[in-house]
Amino acid sequence: MNEIFSLRPFLDSKWTHGAIPLVLLVGLLLIIEIAAPGFLTAETTALLFANTAVLFILATGVTFAILLGGIDLSIQAVASLASVILAQLLPSLGLAAFPVAILSGLAFGILSGIVHVKLRVPSFVATLATGGVVTGIALWVSDGRAITIEEAGRENTAWINATVAGVPVVVLISAVIGIVSFLALRYTRFGRQAIAVGAGEPAAWAAGINVDRTKIVAFAASGMLAAIAGVVLAARLSSGSPVLANQLLLPAIAAVIVGGTAITGGLGGVARTAVGALIISIVRIGMTFVGINIFLENMVFGAVLIAAVAITIDRSKIAVIK
Repeated sequence: MNEIFSLRPFLDSKWTHGAIPLVLLVGLLLIIEIAAPGFLTAETTALLFANTAVLFILATGVTFAILLGGIDLSIQAVASLASVILAQLLPSLGLAAFPVAILSGLAFGILSGIVHVKLRVPSFVATLATGGVVTGIALWVSDGRAITIEEAGRENTAWINATVAGVPVVVLISAVIGIVSFLALRYTRFGRQAIAVGAGEPAAWAAGINVDRTKIVAFAASGMLAAIAGVVLAARLSSGSPVLANQLLLPAIAAVIVGGTAITGGLGGVARTAVGALIISIVRIGMTFVGINIFLENMVFGAVLIAAVAITIDRSKIAVIK
């Protein structure tokens, strides 16, 4: 029994939290290749990265919120609204519709942050409420229906579905976002302050960090990246819908936690989210290859999320679990 408990420090170490997702990623690839030979081909790998791009962008945004010890439950609504705005404005504004749609996400992200820090509302309530408002706006603007991007509009979205040197542009977009977000968290004052707030908010206040501003910036980044994900998704599907991204909330949060970012904040980052997003995509595609019913997806993601939270949660920060 003592030997079992002696493993606790090893399992709780930062190195272990970072290594477990990588081992899981490699293990999943090997299991699926054994179960369905032919999975690890160049074509399937390209499909895997392309299908992971939108999920990774969405998960990168919510990583900022989770690193603070918060959560953003509005990302799927913001992504869906951005897709509606893009589909509606492309015919009249052309390429200018892209920044308008993305700025809408930035605005609602800032709103979530302000509600959270100024009204002292827990982040899950603030973002859940904001998500409800955003969904209502998306339904109202679109009349509750999907909006097809017609041929004229597709001329302005064709670049997103193109390839550069054989690499899908969506993969390049997600890579650029991942690199910029990684550098922001690793080398900027905001990144260091975000980690400090997540590690211990009272200590961050004592150290002179503007915690409220840091939180608002984090939620603004989450909203903006959610809108970018919605824009990319709309361009790929040639349509916008008020419910377009509704099935992506659970996978996005699961990608962050499975990647090794602690739900209590202060530990993790974008690189871990990239690994987590690949794991979620492999599980999704692997289920199809192995022949598991696709309708069981959310059940699998829910089980994975519970397991990941149980492993990564820092119980020393929480006196009572409730």
